[in-house]
Amino acid sequence: MTDWRQHPHRRFNPLIREWVLVSPHRTQRPWQGQVERHPQPAGQIYDPNCYLCPGNERARGARNPNYEHTFVFENDFAAMRPETPFFESDQGGLMTVRSERGVCRVVCFSPDHSLTLSRMTRPDIRRVVDVWAEQYFELSGIDWLNYVQIFENRGEMMGCSNPHPHCQIWANEALPNEIAKEQEVQAEYHANHSSCLLCDYFALERKAGERLVCENDEFAAFVPFWAVWPFETLVASKAHATGLDELDPSQRDGLADILKRVTTRYDNLFETSFPYTMGFHQRPTDGQAHQEWHLHIHFYPPLLRSATVRKFMVGYEMLASPQRDITAEGAAERLRGVSERHYLNEGAHET
Repeated sequence: MTDWRQHPHRRFNPLIREWVLVSPHRTQRPWQGQVERHPQPAGQIYDPNCYLCPGNERARGARNPNYEHTFVFENDFAAMRPETPFFESDQGGLMTVRSERGVCRVVCFSPDHSLTLSRMTRPDIRRVVDVWAEQYFELSGIDWLNYVQIFENRGEMMGCSNPHPHCQIWANEALPNEIAKEQEVQAEYHANHSSCLLCDYFALERKAGERLVCENDEFAAFVPFWAVWPFETLVASKAHATGLDELDPSQRDGLADILKRVTTRYDNLFETSFPYTMGFHQRPTDGQAHQEWHLHIHFYPPLLRSATVRKFMVGYEMLASPQRDITAEGAAERLRGVSERHYLNEGAHET
């Protein structure tokens, strides 16, 4: 165990039953690869050319209302549609296709074009949490939808085409691949141990402490033991909850608080608007209780050593297995070491 920080080793991710190769000694190698340039936030509250700003026209002619807090609409260029007709084909199990219905929505966090989650107030983030819970509950009531994926892509390098603070919701007819993996593993663990896999895992993490980033009474954020991305974090409710709809008002406050604190630490780490993909994993919406599920949030950020050095998934990682250089413990230590007051707001009042 004492050689984790020095020698190559593998770590097992029990949620999806896959291994990740950790090579801590590689952090000492010189970097001569591609660097990315990140502009600082412009501070532009309203952009007349932004299709998410209040009052503006979107690509297909619909006009946004002059919303004051959050705004939800059906995605104008949805990846899935509810009216898709059923079809399937199977050629001996070698070439199989099946139709997929779904609902895709966009959630604008704020009318202020310049903000990110990290720079929003806790009350405003709480409004977003309430919208997420409402959307999850509403979509779970559609009998042919079996999973609701809420996710945010932040930054151009993560595929975000618009900097306005927003996220997407894709509700699927079938379970997505990663959810199907987590479903199988959590159900099996619950059957074998009569307990929740993530409840048991987080108990170990709280006892160890070395991968804990921050916590409040309701939620905790860790760099998971099996992390693949350089500063990956896993956020989860301390009390067992299977979905957003089960969170009481205090837990919703706690979720808003932990999201602000984690994203602020990200920005402060390299003093940039930190790019990431963030997504909620929660119980499927197939009508079953799914007590084996534990609500959690994955943050996958690509920045490796600075605001200009990015981690790519190439070579061995594409062909064999994920690999990382920074240990989970080292990443957590660096995230713990930065302030929770946003670097752009030094000296200003934050709520």
